[in-house]
Amino acid sequence: MVQITLHRVGELLRIVFELLWDKPDGLSAKDVFVLIPELTQLTEYERGFSSLSNTPRYERIVRLATVPLVKVGWLEKTNKGRWYITEEGRQACKKFTNAQELYKEALRLYEEHRQITPDIVMNVEIAEEKAWEQIQKYLQEKNPPEFQSMIAVLLRAMGYYVAWVAPAEKKRGHIDIVAHVDPIGAKGPRILVQVKHKGQVLTIEGLKTFLSVLGQNDFGLLVSTGGFTGDAKEELRTEAFQKVTALDLETFFDLWISHYDKLSQDARNLIPLKLIYFLTSLD
Repeated sequence: MVQITLHRVGELLRIVFELLWDKPDGLSAKDVFVLIPELTQLTEYERGFSSLSNTPRYERIVRLATVPLVKVGWLEKTNKGRWYITEEGRQACKKFTNAQELYKEALRLYEEHRQITPDIVMNVEIAEEKAWEQIQKYLQEKNPPEFQSMIAVLLRAMGYYVAWVAPAEKKRGHIDIVAHVDPIGAKGPRILVQVKHKGQVLTIEGLKTFLSVLGQNDFGLLVSTGGFTGDAKEELRTEAFQKVTALDLETFFDLWISHYDKLSQDARNLIPLKLIYFLTSLD
């Protein structure tokens, strides 16, 4: 990191922690890098581009510097590029209020985990983020009937029996799919599915509206590709919603992958994917 002091790296990491501090749902790496220049005056060198990548140097600096933080458990990164500060990270920030000392402590703890180079970790991290950005964009561009049919395909792959899917011309109504746990619907609860595919975050009002259409023996599946507000997520944890499962775009895709081997080739073509192998940690 030429022209970047240990103190400066610590400052940038402190900003990352500040951005994540009050975000229980984390932030995407993309958002983190957009916000960093708003909180610190970047030097010309930090804003410039290196010969190794087509991203600003400050982004590469932060990515490399966060490798030790992930290894020591202070920072968590998902394979979809979302970053979270852990409780251990919060305690470290409170203990080491000096930004440089914070980073030096992370480096000290990281020494025992140095089986691979930070560059390899960073390359995998970037690849996972880019892959999810492409998949997310692809799914969001599907029209509502197309995405609705994908939910029906997933339910079948999970072993449920789809009795009804709302026709494409359907404009109103709270139920888009009806499914059962057996072929004729004689056993278990009826599964009523509502699919929200407008890019809007679902609120508590939306949750309560869906809950109102469920009968005593119904189970609800609520899919919102725009996600859920913080208040809605809290509400979903209450007893009133114990018979409702909520999926956002990430959890839908995770289920799709976990049941991928049960999908037909035609179903797999709905989200054309290719497995690529990367060298990664030996831990």
